Amino acid sequence: MSLKPFLWFTLYELLRLGAGVRGVRVSTGELAGLMGVSQQSASRRLRLLEGLGLVVRRGGAGGSVVRVTGEGLGRLEEVFFRLREGLEGGAGELVFEGAVFSGMFQGRYYISQTGYRDQIRELLGFDPFPGTLNVRLVGDYLESRRVLEGWPAVVLEGFRVEDRAFGGARCYRVVVGGVVEGALIVADRTGYDLSVMEVIAPVGLREALGLEDGDVVRLVFPGVGAEGDPGAG
Repeated sequence: MSLKPFLWFTLYELLRLGAGVRGVRVSTGELAGLMGVSQQSASRRLRLLEGLGLVVRRGGAGGSVVRVTGEGLGRLEEVFFRLREGLEGGAGELVFEGAVFSGMFQGRYYISQTGYRDQIRELLGFDPFPGTLNVRLVGDYLESRRVLEGWPAVVLEGFRVEDRAFGGARCYRVVVGGVVEGALIVADRTGYDLSVMEVIAPVGLREALGLEDGDVVRLVFPGVGAEGDPGAG
């Protein structure tokens, strides 16, 4: 979920106070003065950030002790990389490596749904093989994974079939194993964390690339350039 700009700036001010590495005592009056807003506004912003899990705080005399959480730092990193990409005129490709593993075999069911397949055909330009390749990332991937989350994405809208609702998803174009073009699909509701990527393609990737559980595969995401947007299709 994207944050309103005033919440980004509140996180930034807390970071400047040192709350990214330790708990910092700060009153709502002090925070209000730093941001040029009323004390009520500063208090409301802290409550909103706490509710989103981006800060933790505990009360005390002279103000609350506030610390920016790991999730909050991740949101600030997204802003940093977006700004750097804009100032430098684009971003280079992102490369990940990970081990193939078998999931719960739900990918076949979801990708086979007409509501998803029709959107993938229209927006990504291929008819998806009914299933996903599950890849568990290895190495120092977290920073790059967060950068990717901030890149433009192809958005699949949720839909309803009879009495069942299917959620939306984001897709990012990727080249798998240096050979097959496909897309990372990130569901709005997923049980996986950032260490796992689910990849779709016009062919069965296991068969096409001869992959088995435990094999390491390379995933390359084309860069976001000044003249083109790989997420736009």
